[in-house]
Amino acid sequence: MLAFSVSLPVTRLAVAGGLAGSFVGIGRAAIAGVLALITLGIMRQTLPSFRVLPRLAVVAVGVVLGFPLLTSLALTHVPASHGIVVAGLLPASTAVMAVFRAGEHPSLRFWIAVLAGVACVLTFAVVQGGGSFQWADTLLLTAVVLCGLGYAEGGALARELGGVQVMCLALIMALPISVPITLVAVAVVLLTHATPAAWAGFAYLCVVSNAGFFAWYRGLSLGGVARISQLQLAQPVLSLVWGWLLLGEAITGPTLVAAFGVLTCVVMAQRAR
Repeated sequence: MLAFSVSLPVTRLAVAGGLAGSFVGIGRAAIAGVLALITLGIMRQTLPSFRVLPRLAVVAVGVVLGFPLLTSLALTHVPASHGIVVAGLLPASTAVMAVFRAGEHPSLRFWIAVLAGVACVLTFAVVQGGGSFQWADTLLLTAVVLCGLGYAEGGALARELGGVQVMCLALIMALPISVPITLVAVAVVLLTHATPAAWAGFAYLCVVSNAGFFAWYRGLSLGGVARISQLQLAQPVLSLVWGWLLLGEAITGPTLVAAFGVLTCVVMAQRAR
């Protein structure tokens, strides 16, 4: 979660620094896919059976392609702080998907905590958006749904394959899509004058953000998808701090109120059985 908390601020850093949102979203998947091939080769992992390929495809669509691309496009138009609070709905999305994809049945107390966290995030997003949702919000909400599905499916699959193999295989499965798009986008990117900070943010997304999935899927497989996913309710708070440090985005009064509410919901969800 700590690795993920930096992802949206550095995505904003990359697109604001001159890199196209489509290149950032898909390019990171292509480079990480190549690194995944090398990782599996070094670890000498065996190939999975064909029966898990559809489930790996769900992970690839959700967390390798869908979430990075949609958030990168959205953050081209809105500040990182706006994207962070909308993406705060991800734990709720993951918990709902866990019911359908991972066969989990959290308690009523757990769902109350989740809904309270959702209410905090939605209220904050509307206030920040001037009382309404923007087109970027549609992209962000779609990204949240896709990523929640990918988290739930990947967490359940990690019980069989392990977190490292699940993420590496999902990245490799996406290569036939990510590599051609990236190669086309490179020609456009080379004509732009992106800042060194933009390239540094892109490098972080390619390496650190994707490596974070190794630990994340391992945690989901051990503690349960719905329960562990609620740790991400604290991610918006951390991301806002990173946004302040890296981008100079102010942390306002409503942000602090939302942060307190979200952290309270994290404690409630983690204490629920």
